[in-house]
This record gives sequence, structure tokens and C-alpha cells, in this order.
Amino acid sequence: MVLADVKAIEPLLVCPRCRSPLAGRPEGFNCTEPDCPYDAPLAFPVVGRWPVVIDFERSVVDRDAALAAAGGTDPARPRRGGADALPAPLRRVFKPPNHVAARNVELLLRALPGRAPRLLVVGGATVGNGVDAVYRDPRVQVIGFDIVASAVTQLVADAHQIPLSPASVDAVVIQAVLEHVLDPARVVAEIHRVLKEDGFVYAETPFLQQVHAGAHDFTRFTASGHRYLFRRFQELGAGPVAGPGTQLLWSADHLVRGLTRSALAGRAARGLLFWLRGLDRLVPASYAMDDAAAYYFLGRKREGEMSAREIIAYYRGAQV
Repeated sequence: MVLADVKAIEPLLVCPRCRSPLAGRPEGFNCTEPDCPYDAPLAFPVVGRWPVVIDFERSVVDRDAALAAAGGTDPARPRRGGADALPAPLRRVFKPPNHVAARNVELLLRALPGRAPRLLVVGGATVGNGVDAVYRDPRVQVIGFDIVASAVTQLVADAHQIPLSPASVDAVVIQAVLEHVLDPARVVAEIHRVLKEDGFVYAETPFLQQVHAGAHDFTRFTASGHRYLFRRFQELGAGPVAGPGTQLLWSADHLVRGLTRSALAGRAARGLLFWLRGLDRLVPASYAMDDAAAYYFLGRKREGEMSAREIIAYYRGAQV
């Protein structure tokens, strides 16, 4: 696993409010702009080994909770939860390998420049399903952040205000994150800002999925909506991550939960009906795009953008 050293990314850090450079010391950072409210010493504290670079006045992230979570994190232990905590045979039933992500991440890695490219993982407190190759590639300097600290992140930040300088990374991976932000368009604009010219993005976002993460789940996207969200990127690939079979499986899980008032009963039903996921392979992409559980987008940064008229043609073309 090749993570960028925290010291190595310090020159890239900027104030999330005004985007001026930060001045740092071991205990924390402050903005170098005298008129910025974050110019006070240690305005952005370092908790454990993680700089907490969040404009809390403009974020839904609670300051006390973020600082407490960073201070209580074991830096040697990656975060695990949900299906990741299950034994391997059960994990493959409840969370099978994401071959779509694995294939697209390999394409992204092959397209990166040859010498020490920087790859930013947005919402990277855990290693996402199918993106392990990012962390195994010895060429790539991985920079990860989330609103909580973990062993695979270097800072705590809010994706609405990414505290990195413009054109500072070669690629961005954002997997199952955009549904958890209040303003996905702003987050994608931030991704565009921090990417270098011709930089790459790989995103996965839900469409037909039940609420997860409770109060921190806000948005879903159709195929066309997801494409328009990334309208300032050239499309290299896009389509369903999981199709109507997976969507039906999850719906059965949550139907049983509602009928029995038991999450355990829902998970048991999901285990019994795991074979529904296999039906995804029988559904052509042109049909699955209207019934997918989630979509992916692989793209390259560009300065122009897709027009409103073009997005209508995009849907019609995908139906052919």
C-alpha cells in the first residue's frame, strides 16, 4: 500500500474557505490570508496524525464529533464494518467482488503518467470494493480523505471544499460518496478544480438503492443525471455497476425488514435470495440503465461541457 506521506502533501494544502496556502506546525495549520477567519494559529488542528481541514461553519460535519473521531482512531487498523466484517464466504454472498470497479480502475491506472502520479480518493476512510489496485500500484501516490480519520487517509476534510490546490492531482476516485453529500454538483466542481489538465475521474453512485447511512444519505441519480453531473468531463466509459437483479435482491431484503421489523430477518432473506444478483448478467446494458442499482462514470477532465440538448440525445443513444 503506497500512501502519500502527510509531509509530502502539506505543500498542496489550502484553506477550505478562501483557498489560500496554509502555514503549518506539528500541532496544526492556519490560513495565510490575514482577512480569512481561519488565519488564527492552529485554526486547523492536527489530531493524532490527521490534519482536520474543514470549514465547520459551512459544513454539516460536527466539529466536536470530527475531532473526537480522529483522536480515537487506530492508525494501524483500516476501518471495517457491515459486510466487510463478515467471514470471507459470507462476505462473498452479501458483498461480492465489484468487477466493474476493478476493470475501470485498471484502465485508469494504465492511463496515468509514468512517474509518481497522485491519485485522490474522496471519501476514502475504507478501501472501496474493487479499487484495491489503486493501493497496490507502487507508482501511485494515494491521497485519501474523509470526514472521519482512518489508516488509509492522510487528512480529515469535507468534499464540498477540498483543501487541495488547483491542478494538484492526476486522478480522483469517488466511490459510493456522492449520495452522502448535500451538493453533489459542487463536489464534482471541486474534483474538476483539483485535477490536472486531462486528469481522470472514476465515480460510482447509486440509483435504485434504499437509504443507507441514515441522516447522511441525500441523493440518487439516473444514468442521464449522473452523466450530466460530470458534464465537464469527456466520457471514457459509463454504465450500470449492478443491475435490476441486485436491485430486486436489496428490495426483498428491505421488504422483509419492514414486514418483520427486523434487520436480521432482512439479511437472512437476502442470503437466501443471493442468486437474484446473477440475473444482472442476462440484462443488456440498454435495459439495465433504467433499472440499475448504481452507475459508474470514467472520464477525463475537459474545459467545455455537455449542453442540456446533448443530455437528451445521450439517453436516446444509450437505448440503441
